[in-house]
Amino acid sequence: MAPTRDDSASFCHSVWDVLIPARAAYQAEVSPHYDEVFWEVSQKVERTGSLGKTEISALIVWKRLSAQTRWVTRLMSLPDSHVRAVTERAVASVRDLSVPRGQAAQAGRGAISGLPGFRKGDAIASAILTSAAPTRMAVYDRHVQRAIDDLGLNLSDESGRYGRYMDLLETLLKNSDGRADGWTARDVDTALYWTGKNTQ
Repeated sequence: MAPTRDDSASFCHSVWDVLIPARAAYQAEVSPHYDEVFWEVSQKVERTGSLGKTEISALIVWKRLSAQTRWVTRLMSLPDSHVRAVTERAVASVRDLSVPRGQAAQAGRGAISGLPGFRKGDAIASAILTSAAPTRMAVYDRHVQRAIDDLGLNLSDESGRYGRYMDLLETLLKNSDGRADGWTARDVDTALYWTGKNTQ
């Protein structure tokens, strides 16, 4: 039997019961300087409309991912002009306000999939897309997925996950009953990250 509107509202309320204190804990525990690299990259993307190898490298460090992988070698072997041409399309996609958030996210994710290392997995790809639209997009990683699973939300790893992830965050934001007024999708992802990171 499909959940009623009241059931859905109650479910979202219980999710926010977890996310709101998680966001507060994240802000209390994580250095306010940690995201300086992310915001510097975001400002550069705002000016240039694309990301090059330097900006992507900075985001890899920001996400604490290993650079000792084959895909990084292949990425660094490409001309920066090629990398910027690909990311320019992705940036334009996630900034396209004429389409819903999830659809814009999926278009951006598809555009960036042509680069080495971005065909599968959404961690660094989502960081790139979020740097291009920091108030609209959100970062995804394994901690976020763990929180989503533990909260009883649904996000499979099938193709198109990043677009569905953004649809999920859109639904949560629209059903916060005023408790998350002023929150962005990025605020939700930090709350999910902290929840998943601290789940035993």
